[in-house]
Amino acid sequence: MSQGYKAASSGLGGIEAYHRHIRFKGLLLCALAVLTFLLALICVNAGTAKINPMQVLKTILGGGGEKDYIVIWRIRMPRVVSALVAGAGLSVAGCVMQNTLKNPLASPSTLGISSAATFGANIAIIAFGAGTILSTAGDPVSINNPYLVTVCAFICSMGAVLIILFLARLRGFSPESIVLAGVALSSIFGAGTTLLQYFAPDILIAAAIFWTFGDLARASWNEVLIMSVTVAGCLIFFFFQRWNYNALSNGEETAKGLGVNAQRVRFWGLLLSSLITAVTVSFLGMIGFIGLLGPQIMRRIIGDDHRFLIPASALAGSIILLAADTLARVVISPAVLPVGAVTSVFGGPMFLYMLIRGRRGRA
Repeated sequence: MSQGYKAASSGLGGIEAYHRHIRFKGLLLCALAVLTFLLALICVNAGTAKINPMQVLKTILGGGGEKDYIVIWRIRMPRVVSALVAGAGLSVAGCVMQNTLKNPLASPSTLGISSAATFGANIAIIAFGAGTILSTAGDPVSINNPYLVTVCAFICSMGAVLIILFLARLRGFSPESIVLAGVALSSIFGAGTTLLQYFAPDILIAAAIFWTFGDLARASWNEVLIMSVTVAGCLIFFFFQRWNYNALSNGEETAKGLGVNAQRVRFWGLLLSSLITAVTVSFLGMIGFIGLLGPQIMRRIIGDDHRFLIPASALAGSIILLAADTLARVVISPAVLPVGAVTSVFGGPMFLYMLIRGRRGRA
């Protein structure tokens, strides 16, 4: 009887520990949500136009003057919402890719989608004349037909996705074949971009390079709406697949034993992750390391349970991109740094640190 009592006590203790663990993860998600909200307010308040935080809040709630309304709602808010949506989408896309490919270094750029989008943008700018030079000294290079650039970038990036999925299907959707197909396509599109720029005039080369700088200011409310609908729909799908991702993280044989169709889960995960990447890159340009850093940081803090890892990765991606954009706007104000360069400058060393720390932990 005493042994049965001990076993029951041990079972009750395990259940209690589990519930404490779940509460901790829930509190962490709430803390991340609060931090995201505070960073969004700071990002709205940052800029050359001097508007104090009270004016910002008043304008957001429907008050404020006409000048404040223009600055907040037409200039800064689209930028902030773009950071929230793109950061969340790219981070969760990286989370899903790392799970389905069983590769901790997988990200939206791993499969060559970003290289394909860059190639498409270069076609629009160089071959179709969507880039030009202005007479003003302050902004000498401009994209005079951004929608043509966006459409070409999107078509090429989604074309790369379809090629990768087709090639992977020939090999039975093994993670290795998908990664290798992505590396090969990335090299091909990179070579195509180099050839286009080699024969292009200097003005068009400058415009093409200008496009590759990630810039959240490019998105108007129309682009923000398209990105929001795309990212929200994909995130809802990913969240409903959370149990399948948990099963897949324990190995493909285990997932099959639990009745999970691993190939189907991998196909839709990669397709929708690539769709998020294609939409955000075509509208905003190249923004690196969000898909690597967000899920990797959260995986170390919150664990591999995708019930919590997916929303945590979304919040972490939004936080990283909001912080990077705020820094890009204030560090050498009134000039604005490319946000893609900021995420790479700080993301690269941070990711190397995480790799070194992880290797020491295994040793």
